[in-house]
Amino acid sequence: MGALLSLGQDPRWRRFLVSKVEAVPGARVLDVATGTGLVARELARRGARVVGLDQSEAMLAEAVRRTRRAGFGERVRFVLGRAERLPFPDGAFDAVTFTYLLRYVDDPEATVAELARVLRPGGTLAGLEFAVPERAPLRLGWLAYTRGVLPAVGLLVSPGWYRVGRFLGPSISAFHRSFPLPEQVRWWQAAGIRRVRTRPLTLGAALVTWGVKGGG
Repeated sequence: MGALLSLGQDPRWRRFLVSKVEAVPGARVLDVATGTGLVARELARRGARVVGLDQSEAMLAEAVRRTRRAGFGERVRFVLGRAERLPFPDGAFDAVTFTYLLRYVDDPEATVAELARVLRPGGTLAGLEFAVPERAPLRLGWLAYTRGVLPAVGLLVSPGWYRVGRFLGPSISAFHRSFPLPEQVRWWQAAGIRRVRTRPLTLGAALVTWGVKGGG
């Protein structure tokens, strides 16, 4: 559904996310909400040693299968856990990434702080989230697509995917109404992340945010 919502741009978005961290050979990188391991494998492809964390055992099982098949089994370790309480010590990683996470946690500000906790000083935190286009014509098109096309396509697949299709658009809209971008940036700054930058992608349908933890 992520690929459908992004009109096929999701892989490009993820590569852009990965480009914002130093996934150099030997770097220790944590990928939170790893899902089936798409970002984790991209990080490993660049030489990093990766830990992929997700709260879904089914997703992790698929991530392990795909990662072994891709030949990155020795570079990526998958862990069951929650973003709100990471099972790692302070400063354990050189970089932390996350994808489509903050809409699903009860306290996104506290979750950003927890992600920053396990990042070493001078390391980079980077996240990818769906967004709502700011320009009115684009926003109207986005609303029509997410409220009409996505549920219709989901219905062709299964009742479960229909429910997902109906949920995604309103969920994204509600999140960005509740937490405008300036407030989200303040979460990062309050967590000790400096030089916070944002980049809208694909006419504003996605947003990558990144910054460096102070103290390095």
